[in-house]
Amino acid sequence: MNYSELVTAIQTYTENNFPTTTLADSTVVSSTTQINRLITQAEQRIYNSVQFPSIRKNQYSAITANNKYVSLPSDFLSVYSLALVTGVTSANLDTGTFEFLLNKDVNFIRQAYPTPNDTGAPKYYALFGPTIVSSAITNELSLILGPTPDASYYVELHYYYYPVSIIQGVATTASITTTGSGLTNGTYYNVPLTGGTGNSAVATVVVAGNIVTSVTITYGGAYYIVGNVLTTSTSYIGGAGTAFTITLTAINNSTGMSWLGDNFDTVLLYGALVEAYTYMKGEADLIALYDTKYKEALALAKRLGDGMERQDAYRSGQYRQAVT
Repeated sequence: MNYSELVTAIQTYTENNFPTTTLADSTVVSSTTQINRLITQAEQRIYNSVQFPSIRKNQYSAITANNKYVSLPSDFLSVYSLALVTGVTSANLDTGTFEFLLNKDVNFIRQAYPTPNDTGAPKYYALFGPTIVSSAITNELSLILGPTPDASYYVELHYYYYPVSIIQGVATTASITTTGSGLTNGTYYNVPLTGGTGNSAVATVVVAGNIVTSVTITYGGAYYIVGNVLTTSTSYIGGAGTAFTITLTAINNSTGMSWLGDNFDTVLLYGALVEAYTYMKGEADLIALYDTKYKEALALAKRLGDGMERQDAYRSGQYRQAVT
């Protein structure tokens, strides 16, 4: 099942096209925005319910002497393992010696290694808070090591992550093509963008010196492609002057395919339907029906992710059913 098929199925099952809605504060919420929110909520619920080995990845990072913190990737969900890699250079990391670190609490590391002079090859790690540089949060989570590294090392982080959503053509970054002119200075939030092959993208726009100096996409909509040129009405950015244009330089998921859509479309569909009927304040019996269907599909997914993919026939034997 791809993104377009999933959207059609949600609309068909619910008999609802999720028409554009205007909220009390005049915010316009499109059909795409509504449906994408339901899909995203379902995906997050599923990925946090089953530990699929298929959604693990690993990365190498360099750590430096006297720095006990390790930044985590932006798609990080939870740790699977962390290993210190020694006797290697960046060109041949897979040939090094792997020493797996033990997961502990921050309190343990602080107590065991209380001073900056407690250095050595790290043996333990713990999830720490955000990395903060000049009072700004640069990432949401980091790791703390104990003891503090006494030299430069490499570490291999194996972790669970959120795969790219099934939502197709999500706009992520853009460059300013034309800055506009005669605009009213200020920072404008939730500015709807129009144009291109997609719809529903929203941005934060900064106007200084009566021209646009920054456009940050805060919601990527769907069905965009790289190279699309987007703009907005000046009514959303002060009401005067000539509007700007931006060109999309990157999108997520150009195909509308995902691991869940390819392998467990039933759990994704029923999960989205549970979210949809809850959003619609649907009949209790329908919500219960689709919740039951979701749990049945999730049980099959857990059978794979938490069962079959964690054993083999040689060690665990094969399931046998008595023949009568």
